[in-house]
Amino acid sequence: MFTLACRAWSINKHVAALGCGVATVLLCALLAKGAAAQPAPVAAVLDALRSVHPFGEVAISPDGKRVVYGSVVTGKRGGAEVDVSALWIANANDGSGAARLTACPESVCDEHSAAWSPDGTRVAFVTTDAKEQTQIAIATATDRNVKIITSAHGPLDTPRWSSDGSRIAFLYSEGAPKTPGPLNPLARDTGVLASTVHEQRLALISARGGDATLLGPADLNIYEYDWSPDGKRFVVTAARGSGDDNWWIAELDLLDAQSGALTTLLRPHLQIASPRWSGDGTRIAYIGGLMSDEGITGGDIYVVPAAGGAPVDATPGLAGSVQTITWNASATRIVATEFAAGDEVLATIDVDSKSQRQLWRAPQMIWANCLLGFTPGDAGISLAKNAALSAVIRQSYTSPPEVETGPPGKWKPITKANAGVKPITGQATNVFWKSDGFSVQGMLIEPPSLAQGRRYPLVVEVHGGPAYAHYPLFPASPDSFDAVLASQGYFVFKPNPRGSYGQGEAFTQANVRDFGYGDLRDILSGVDAAQKTAPIDPERVGITGWSYGGYMTMWALTQTDRFKAAVAGAGLSDWLSYYGTNNIDTWMIPYFGASVYDDPNVYARSSPITFIKNVHAPTLIVGGDRDAEVPITQSYEYWNALRRLGVRTEFVVYPDEGHFFFRRADQVDVASRLLNWFNTYLKPGA
Repeated sequence: MFTLACRAWSINKHVAALGCGVATVLLCALLAKGAAAQPAPVAAVLDALRSVHPFGEVAISPDGKRVVYGSVVTGKRGGAEVDVSALWIANANDGSGAARLTACPESVCDEHSAAWSPDGTRVAFVTTDAKEQTQIAIATATDRNVKIITSAHGPLDTPRWSSDGSRIAFLYSEGAPKTPGPLNPLARDTGVLASTVHEQRLALISARGGDATLLGPADLNIYEYDWSPDGKRFVVTAARGSGDDNWWIAELDLLDAQSGALTTLLRPHLQIASPRWSGDGTRIAYIGGLMSDEGITGGDIYVVPAAGGAPVDATPGLAGSVQTITWNASATRIVATEFAAGDEVLATIDVDSKSQRQLWRAPQMIWANCLLGFTPGDAGISLAKNAALSAVIRQSYTSPPEVETGPPGKWKPITKANAGVKPITGQATNVFWKSDGFSVQGMLIEPPSLAQGRRYPLVVEVHGGPAYAHYPLFPASPDSFDAVLASQGYFVFKPNPRGSYGQGEAFTQANVRDFGYGDLRDILSGVDAAQKTAPIDPERVGITGWSYGGYMTMWALTQTDRFKAAVAGAGLSDWLSYYGTNNIDTWMIPYFGASVYDDPNVYARSSPITFIKNVHAPTLIVGGDRDAEVPITQSYEYWNALRRLGVRTEFVVYPDEGHFFFRRADQVDVASRLLNWFNTYLKPGA
């Protein structure tokens, strides 16, 4: 179940380098020394979160002289104000000369997914035409002249150049009514139901434009791809059937760029992501491991011969989770980003010796493409051709994001979008503890100020996934519930229990057939550890979470009375009924070991509804009525049970929202309700 990694206040919203917003400056004054004892007004907090300028992507040119980065512009579409992603090209050394790359200068359209041509003279990117149809455009880097080269009818994405610069490949769902992916609001089912599938296929077009050619079998859904160095083949992760549901059983295939002939290279036993072809064409690397969500990548690096053969784990025993990989100029070393015990790590891995050299490590986050979480095909760092120069977007929990360039690990900011933005919370510190022999890590967020001798309420925020983590990302959205709560006088504890990324693949797989048990023990012992380091009132502890975090919230209340109030977002109450009503049930097989039809007991054992009579804490439940990942019926089940059992509860259903809320007003409403609920039952002023 999904959770968002790249926090912005709406999907695909990336804000330009425009300076500090008035709301943030005002809030900074409210939180200044001398005024900090009184929490800032909630409206000011939410305005401050919206005024942070996130960046979505950055790509450095092959010669290292220019960068293209993603931001946001605001305009009118159909009489309504909209915020859309925009692309800017600038000098890579200092960010000077920034100018917009756009195919629609007289209107407002989404533009993203920039890709440099091999010679560095052109940039391909995704744009939207007057009918809001996505197309591929090419801009010249010097004069920024733009030409749309496709005439697509359906969502497309991820343009990539052939090595000679003559062709561009892209992913294309011809005729599909919406952008593929289970995060989108589910279309309403009416009439006779049919299984119409719009596969995402690989398309190929001349860089001069013309008709695109679709490659491969028509029933094959392609998730990610990479060109071979000679431009004759592609490596793809792909599966037949429903694209949303079958990513968890994707294979590694080779696709001929001329004939479209398909050859299966690997049938993995777990999930695979980020296929990358070595520069000499002899090997293919990918990230493999237990992953609960498409695009939320973590695992080990595997290398397989392009001619076929067994894959080799190049990072066995790694005490972290690899997120992104890029081959350097050689065919023996990979540049990787890893999440390890609360830190982001940039390292080079020698795939033959399986040795690693860390280039940089810090409790921060870097990425080069974060349009939606760590999306398929993204990169943690954008490297120039010689790998001596690079570009990233860097941030921490208390330092807002900026575009930075320089040698890998020695970056300097070239934008000043958030120069005046200050944190709205207190310090964020890593907490480490032991649980059942595992090393576990989490973050503890402080209120802006602490009074001597006073104890404060604590809210535990459980992340989604479960294969995910709480990353050190700067709060930049009304759904940054941790920042909202901390700004109002709460400590917020963000644990990464077993099943999370960040402690190695064995740790990520430690919750298999054990949902809710070992991970809850980790969380509870983590609360103990947090209470030893901070002035927390043990009688005023609450819990919240979204998606898998919503499930863990519902589950925790059935296992302990330690939590005095709860807010469950997009939660899951009954694994048995969930299995037959969501549209991505394939993801559960690796975790439960069998389908619900073959082993219902293991599903019932981890279902909150099985132990519902143990719940006593007041519980707010929220969700979208068109959630395809965790249907709203799961929340109905839990809410109805609590009502009949006499537990204080409230249930809010948001119309036309999916698993992630798109509307700003709904995001603000959820944050306000969550805060009011905890204020009512945990009384932070007491």
